Amino acid sequence: MHQVAAEQRDTSAKHAPPACSGDSVWGVLRQARWNRHEIAGSLGDLGTFLPLLVGMAAQNGLDFAAALFFAGLFNIITGMFFAIPMAVQPMKAIAAVALTEGLLVSEILAAGATVGLVILVLGLSGLIDLLNRIVPQSVVRGLQLALGMSLLMKGMQMVAGTGQWFAADSYVTGLLAALIVLLLFFSRRVPAALVLFSLGLGLAIYQQPEILHALGLGLTLPRWTPLTWADFVSAFPKAALPQIPLTTLNSVIAVCALSADLFPERRAAPRKVAASVGLMNLVSCWFGGMPMCHGAGGLAGQHRFGARTNGSILFLGAVKMLLAVFFGASLMALCQAFPSSVLGVLLAFAGMELALVCRDQTSRTDAFAMLLTAAACMGLGNIAFGFLLGLGMAWCVQSDWLRVEPAE
Repeated sequence: MHQVAAEQRDTSAKHAPPACSGDSVWGVLRQARWNRHEIAGSLGDLGTFLPLLVGMAAQNGLDFAAALFFAGLFNIITGMFFAIPMAVQPMKAIAAVALTEGLLVSEILAAGATVGLVILVLGLSGLIDLLNRIVPQSVVRGLQLALGMSLLMKGMQMVAGTGQWFAADSYVTGLLAALIVLLLFFSRRVPAALVLFSLGLGLAIYQQPEILHALGLGLTLPRWTPLTWADFVSAFPKAALPQIPLTTLNSVIAVCALSADLFPERRAAPRKVAASVGLMNLVSCWFGGMPMCHGAGGLAGQHRFGARTNGSILFLGAVKMLLAVFFGASLMALCQAFPSSVLGVLLAFAGMELALVCRDQTSRTDAFAMLLTAAACMGLGNIAFGFLLGLGMAWCVQSDWLRVEPAE
């Protein structure tokens, strides 16, 4: 483990530009590099980004253009303040609950704004470290395992729901999509999610040729989306509560730790990352933007595909914003016609990626607490209650005063 981290640091130092003095925006921008490695690295996070965005647009009615616009905007803003390839990802807990429980768009946005406010307060006050100590990592991993398995089952149900073997949207299409993912699973050049997204768009046009008439240039900008108090009340227990510890651990604590391993001279500060997560959701969720965060998985994915500076996310952000502004309305129509078999495979493998992070719970006690939390979340059918029950059980299991020492 230490040898791998050392090799990653050596590789980062070799490809990274020299650190600039100061944290000014201009100083950060000067560190950006524009080459094929950075462009390839910008694709490293699409495996999570595309399935969840397309899924919420197709299944929940989330405004695809607005979500893509703000994802691109905050890619660019992130690239102006962080000199590393810091990814901008969907909030996975909110996305998983939205897809599996059918949340309204207003509930999705309210959940994102709530989490953004909580993380901003925790970060600026320094309480984020206290929350990280109170909530055991095993409980957060159990939450991720439950959400990942829920997405996996939802994806398989969508493929099974096609009800036919041979058609553009069928079992065979789903099997072909799964085969593509398996063949490209370890590829650092071709992201499987991008291939499947292109395949899905092609099949959507094949099934509904009239969509082609809607394609074309047209100015599309985000619009104000009013949220009510009832939206916040409804969204908090279902989606916001389980997202808070996940964002705290994965989007702040873990991403800062990983940045120190990969880019020791340009490591991210927890308070700065927390402020970034909080502010971007407090702004975007009032204009239809999906709940977003930074994530250790996204940073690792960008790095794995070749990104070493903020140039990768600046490039990706510009592409997202251009597509959203000039093709946004057209892409929304395509997402609504996206074949269920392909979308199901995308969601299934996104769920697997989310669940696979739980393999670091190797001790018997941690694995026990993780499985209890996951079982409670899935068995009760309520992520928030399952998380709280798992938290209580984990405290009991891990407390020293409950342990009975064997007689000598």
